[in-house]
Amino acid sequence: MSVKSSISLTDQQDAFARSLVESGRYSSMSAVLQQGLELLRQKTETETVETAALRELFERRLKAPTISATEMESRVETMIDRKRRAVRVDP
Repeated sequence: MSVKSSISLTDQQDAFARSLVESGRYSSMSAVLQQGLELLRQKTETETVETAALRELFERRLKAPTISATEMESRVETMIDRKRRAVRVDP
């Protein structure tokens, strides 16, 4: 089903859309606008999925066990010392 709609474009948007039609990339202004809306729909869906995934990750991280800053510093120092020994670098 097709729905007719009236829209307003800026001069720049109109010129760009018309150039796409004139160059043969699209068959009509409607085709240009339909493609633009489809891309916007896909982008919105992708952002929704990514946001949900990030929320889930944050929730899992908030529920996960934590370690103190002192313990983290100790682990980092141990890791650095191991790497230095592995590549034979003196501090």
